[in-house]
Amino acid sequence: MSIATAAGLLLGSLAVAGSVVALGGQSSDEAALAPTRTAADRGIERKVNALLARMTTAEKLQQVQLLSDGQITDADAKAGVGGVFSLTDPEKIDHYQRIAVEQSRLHIPILFAYDTIHGYRTIFPIPLGAASSFDPDVAKADATIGARESATVGIKQIYSPMVDVSHEPRWGRIAEGAGEDPYLNSVMAAARVKGAQGNDYSARDKVVTSVKHYVGYGQPEGGRDYNTTDMSEQRLRNLYLPPFKAAIDAGADTVMCSFNSINGVPGCANSYTETTILKKQWGFDGFIESDYTAVAETRACPPRTPDEGPCGHGTAADGPQAAANALMAGTDSEMVSTYIRDYGKQLLADGRISRARLDDAVRRILRVKFRAGLFDHPYVDQTKATDPASFLTDDDRAAARQAAGKSMVLLKNDEDVLPLDPSRSTAVIGPLGDSAHDMLGPWWGKGEDDDAVSVLTGIKAQAGGSVTYTPGCEVADVDPPDNTVAGECGSDDGFDAAVAAAQGADQVVLAVGEARGMSGEAASRSDITLPGLQEELIRRIEATGKPVAVVLFNGRPLDLSDVVDDAPAILEAWFPGVEAGNAVADVLFGEVDPGGKLPVTFPQRVGQVPIYYNHEPTGRPCDVTQKYTSRYRDLRTCDPLFPFGFGLSYTTFDVSDLSLSRSTMSRSGTVTVSMKVTNTGDVAGDEVAQLYLHDPVASISQPVRRLVGFERVSLDPGESTTVQFHLDRDDVGFYDNRGKFVVETGRIDLYAGSDSTATDSASLTVTR
Repeated sequence: MSIATAAGLLLGSLAVAGSVVALGGQSSDEAALAPTRTAADRGIERKVNALLARMTTAEKLQQVQLLSDGQITDADAKAGVGGVFSLTDPEKIDHYQRIAVEQSRLHIPILFAYDTIHGYRTIFPIPLGAASSFDPDVAKADATIGARESATVGIKQIYSPMVDVSHEPRWGRIAEGAGEDPYLNSVMAAARVKGAQGNDYSARDKVVTSVKHYVGYGQPEGGRDYNTTDMSEQRLRNLYLPPFKAAIDAGADTVMCSFNSINGVPGCANSYTETTILKKQWGFDGFIESDYTAVAETRACPPRTPDEGPCGHGTAADGPQAAANALMAGTDSEMVSTYIRDYGKQLLADGRISRARLDDAVRRILRVKFRAGLFDHPYVDQTKATDPASFLTDDDRAAARQAAGKSMVLLKNDEDVLPLDPSRSTAVIGPLGDSAHDMLGPWWGKGEDDDAVSVLTGIKAQAGGSVTYTPGCEVADVDPPDNTVAGECGSDDGFDAAVAAAQGADQVVLAVGEARGMSGEAASRSDITLPGLQEELIRRIEATGKPVAVVLFNGRPLDLSDVVDDAPAILEAWFPGVEAGNAVADVLFGEVDPGGKLPVTFPQRVGQVPIYYNHEPTGRPCDVTQKYTSRYRDLRTCDPLFPFGFGLSYTTFDVSDLSLSRSTMSRSGTVTVSMKVTNTGDVAGDEVAQLYLHDPVASISQPVRRLVGFERVSLDPGESTTVQFHLDRDDVGFYDNRGKFVVETGRIDLYAGSDSTATDSASLTVTR
């Protein structure tokens, strides 16, 4: 269903009958999206105003300063610095906090922050993997445990969730979000915020979330990290802003502005996105922090002279102008660079920044600190912080294992190769077959390699037959200036041993993919095929004639066009986290049905990028039999390799009987859409019922389809359930290029099924 209008509306509701359990009459996606933001507490506002009235200009400028763990000093803490990030030692956190609270003039606590992206010590699947579950409870569990572990060491803010919608598999940070769809991103974002913050993030096991990167960061030109973004108003509002709105409505109280420029204006100096939309239209009363040196990077680089630090965008001539532009645009807290703190007094004296704006920034920061309970409980409970039992508990591991199993997507299963028979001998082959390190994925928090379960270990724990391991080759991270294929399965010296291992076993698990550092920040790739000679390794092993299951570990959609024909079975596991090996074994041996679905489109070739299901139509749609159509001359298909929403199972499902409660809907009315989901196979399994919408005639060309509802259901063989979706104006409307949300009359087409190519359809008419 549609995401959110500027007024704060959030989606038509979804009710589920039969075997599906609804929470308070709401389905999982609607429950995740239900707004929880409340009005400002008057008691807190009085405290904020009273404290602000006592502050000197220097103290205010210290509050808007955010330092890294490598920058903070005792003097900064005593001067009243506002925040510190990436410091995780609880004793050091307490050290600086005690100086700030006990020795600074106004005793204002420091807000400590960290990048808890998919876990702090208990590492869950990467967010792109979690999105494959199509289950907001997976994201919520991740955030709940990550918040508890982070708060235990004194971290009270996390730089999560990342909600950047992206159509760019070349971009490494696609691993950190929920893929290409704004609705799925919104559901997962809201679930993460609610898991981390709860109803009150002053609770000792909760943290305040920072939703990032605001905004358009996920669509950089060429897929290169930090690069320029340019888009229309309607595209910004219909595709990229909705997940941020959902996170704000779910209670997120801090936002991180992005490195990139959007339509020529840097994200951390953009008054339209920061102040007009976020603070005024959405009523956001938390604070915005810049990304790492993002304020400094708005400065023009000096010509032909030694550089003085980060620079590049060229919208500010120098540090003082960069500070003024950022603060006056709406940035409240400056990360790492110190321009606002350093030049603030002079900028005030010169009238280049206003005292009212500075006070507003400080007020927002203090408001969050009071809401976080820092003034009442500023110190770390060192007993809990140093107790191993506070982290990675048995329950935490069980939750991570379940999440990983739900996040895996079965892409191919010819001749029912999967599930494997645990009583037969198994050869685990491939560079990632015994790598605990890579299973944690990018942004692994404080996860440790020794905590993670490798594929080999997980399979040995469940297999009754013998298990052997041969790597075949190695895949390792490489960084400039040695960015070559060396270390990326660049040699076939181990292939003969791998073939011999396969020939000596009854079945093969082939673990291939990316090293964890090949995706994430600063990890864009121009070639998104399997690194090195891994495709050749697959061909060599497949030629043995043994049953082969390829298990993929990666942080982005891959070009698998040269793999798919050679692999009888393909399981997309992403980077599954600390319980990777156990969860992989659960799925491979049939203990868990692979019910995940793709949150991103897999291209046939990288040259198709960007390719995504919810694209706008064209007057000459792709037709490979005709020359003058929107096609590639060197591709004999118009289709992706695997579409958005796709995923197989060990059983079969039928999604049918799409029906509407009425054939017309007024612009202020509702319509109930029903579909029946039946397990038509022989084993219990999970299916994700998906509802898509298309507006065929509109004042602005609308996507050929857009996801408006989903529900993951678990069904026994022969069991059916009915899923109901309630559509309203928010689902059939859209933003125009003036930033206005409009609902137009006319026909609306609906499609129900198991992925974005669903064919079961019905129509309704929107009337006045």
